[in-house]
Formats: sequence, structure tokens, C-alpha cells
Amino acid sequence: MQHLAPLAAFAFLQAHPQAVLIDCRTEIEHMYVGHPLGAEHVAWQEAPDWDIDPEFVAKVKHLVRGNLQRPVLLICRSGHRSLHAADALETVGFELVINILEGFEGPQDENFHRSTLGGWRFCGLPWQQS
Repeated sequence: MQHLAPLAAFAFLQAHPQAVLIDCRTEIEHMYVGHPLGAEHVAWQEAPDWDIDPEFVAKVKHLVRGNLQRPVLLICRSGHRSLHAADALETVGFELVINILEGFEGPQDENFHRSTLGGWRFCGLPWQQS
């Protein structure tokens, strides 16, 4: 597994148009907080029980049309859930899995706010809200 900061991940996506960017946050986060432009949404887990989706790997395999050599980049809120999701993809044979450090919103600051210290949105990378 590789780890890239948001700016490096964006550059990788630009240089590798066959790569797939997957937002593995919940549907609510994806829709209301916003998401990277062009990201596919496949939740790793959902509220209220936060169970890991047993179909996560199958859904990602479907997105890459079964091509496990296709690069997959994963983003979540802060880079932790995406790490676990990336591990699951590597376990089944995905060859190039990249975890995006800091995630979409970055770490919490001293006031427990996000998007002030790092992350995709903080870096000014393309994103949208539904």
C-alpha cells in the first residue's frame, strides 16, 4: 500500500486517468460534507451500527471491472477508515492501492474543528457537495 498526501494524490490521478478515486465515507458525509470531484462513493461502513459493509470489496471490484491492476485511491474523513478499506483490497489481490493521508477533512485542530489543518478540501483541490 502506498500513502499520498492530498496534493500528491491529485497529481497521481491527473497522471493516471485509469485510476479510480473511491470515497469510502458514509453516504451522509459524501453528500452533505462534500467529496472530491469525480470520486466514486463506496462506503466502508454506515451508521447507525457502523458495521463494515461485507460487499465493499465486491463493489470496488465491480467499479474496476475486475481489473485488480487498476490503481485505486481511497479517501475518507481523515485517512483512517480508508487505511482499513485499503488493507481489505490488498488482501484480495488489488495491486496498487493508495491511501490518501489526511482524508477529505484533515485532522482536528485545537478547537476540534476539521478542514483547518489539512485534507483534500483544505488544500483547495476540486470538490463538490450534493
